[in-house]
This record gives sequence, C-alpha cells and structure tokens, in this order.
Amino acid sequence: MVIDSIENAEQYFGLGHGIERALRFLRQDLRALPDGRADISGDKVFALIQQYSTKAREAGFWEAHRKYIDVQYMVSGTELIGYAPIKAMQEQEYDPQRDLAKLTGQGNYIELTAGSFMILFPHDVHMPGIMQQQSTHVKKIVVKTAV
Repeated sequence: MVIDSIENAEQYFGLGHGIERALRFLRQDLRALPDGRADISGDKVFALIQQYSTKAREAGFWEAHRKYIDVQYMVSGTELIGYAPIKAMQEQEYDPQRDLAKLTGQGNYIELTAGSFMILFPHDVHMPGIMQQQSTHVKKIVVKTAV
C-alpha cells in the first residue's frame, strides 16, 4: 500500500506502466468529470468516477482484488479507508466477474483527503468510504490497472 499527495505522483511511476498511466490521468483537473467509467487503456487501465456519502464502519466490508491494482484518488471530501494485509484476514467469497473478494478480520483506518491517492495491490485488503465523526459527501476516482 502506498499513500501520498498527487503532487508526488511521479515518484511512483517506476511501480509499473499501468500505475504511471493511472497517476498521469489523476494529475489532470478532474472536478468536472462525470460519474461513471472513463477508459484510459481499455480494460487494462480504466477509471471509475464516483460520488457518494461516507458510511459507518458497520455498513462497510473488507475487500481485495486479484486481477487489478486500485489507485484511489480523492477529488473532494475526506474519508477513512480501512487497511490490512491479506494474511491477517479470512476470505469469505470471491466473485471473479467483479474481481471482488470479501474478507473478514480487523484492520487500521487511514484518512484520505482531497488531493491524496492510495495505491492498493492485490495483497492489500481495504474498506473504502468510511465516515469519520459524521457522513460527508465525497468525489473519488478509482483507477483500475491490470496486474
């Protein structure tokens, strides 16, 4: 897992071509980008633009992906994202169509603020969209890059 400000994105270009493409995409002005999918490089690198209200921890679930690396970027707002290494969790189910593994266990929570990004590899279990004291509205872009 990597967490940093988008201003430092070029420091992570060496992690792979897909991650570099994702970070270059996220360095643009993205405020007016409509919700939905934006293709960057077909199914190899694409962005999911989302707006939602953060939720209580009890309403979230732990997840991981096998086929894609997540680059999660906060355009506006703030949320907590739960994090744990996959070895510390127990997988409950995996949906290969959605590339979504649901897991159980305990983790720590990290604040993701506007202008910050987080790179989550397949061994990084996460629980996004969690509120701090109260629910707030966020705009977030998750760029999926094929492993």
